[in-house]
Amino acid sequence: MPGLIALVIIVVLVGIIVAIYNGLITKRNRVQEAASDIDVQLKRRYDLIPNLVNTVKGYATHERELFEKVTAARAGMMTGSTGERIKASNELTETLKSIFAVAEAYPDLKANQNFLSLQAELTDTQDKIMASQRFYNSNVRDFNTAIQVFPTNLFASVLGFKEFEFIEATTTETANVEVKF
Repeated sequence: MPGLIALVIIVVLVGIIVAIYNGLITKRNRVQEAASDIDVQLKRRYDLIPNLVNTVKGYATHERELFEKVTAARAGMMTGSTGERIKASNELTETLKSIFAVAEAYPDLKANQNFLSLQAELTDTQDKIMASQRFYNSNVRDFNTAIQVFPTNLFASVLGFKEFEFIEATTTETANVEVKF
């Protein structure tokens, strides 16, 4: 009888460890999937940038420095870790604001259907990037919480699970916006 009780305890403990491990694997895969979703949206925006630049170039040929900045920022978007790509993406967003500001000086460009379509696509893509980042952060939160709470924390470090970093807003994004009338 004591051997049967010991066997049941061992089976229950193994079952608990397997359940914890499988739960952590599932949460880690969700974080990785969310990071991949961000990459998909960054790639989409990466592919739209040349079309936008070429459209604006036709109207604003003397804005060469701005186009070079966009090209340089775009080049940094598809290399490095997810965090580095997000940083490069944020730099590109700032540069794109300059392109849209330049467009204000060219009424024909502002009315150009191709430009308007590209601008709408970029806005939509930016919204999707932000949604993907929120989805990523919520999955990171769930995973990090799972490996920090008892009893999972006892097994997580032994099994090699490490925390993921959150995507945080840049200094530029958190600065107060000055509104002038």
